[in-house]
Amino acid sequence: MCGIVGFFSTDGCNNQNIVVDMMDAIKHRGPDDKGFWHNSESNVYLGHRRLSVVDLSSLGHQPMTSCSDRYVIVFNGEIYNHLLLRKSLNKSGVNITWRGHSDTETLLACIDTWGLKKTIKKCSGMFAIAL
Repeated sequence: MCGIVGFFSTDGCNNQNIVVDMMDAIKHRGPDDKGFWHNSESNVYLGHRRLSVVDLSSLGHQPMTSCSDRYVIVFNGEIYNHLLLRKSLNKSGVNITWRGHSDTETLLACIDTWGLKKTIKKCSGMFAIAL
């Protein structure tokens, strides 16, 4: 199972080492890949350790940014109905160029299109996210 970490800093310092140390502490949760994201304006840090299950390619790398660049997500779990959610998005006329096959990408596209609350109501699965 993957692992996610994150924090918000008020000290104004670059705390990249902290998020890297947090990710290293949960290396056993995701030996396949790792990544972190930092927003310098808000001092938000997100990190991810990946255990590849649904999409084994590098296209499932996290943190993942939405096509609109509005959202960044770290995700752990599984969205059982993510293929149905993709079909629903495609049928609704939303023009999405899918990069990969991960449920993370599906979740992020749904949030970008429908918003967080509606997306969560439509999801079937077990998961934790930081957005």
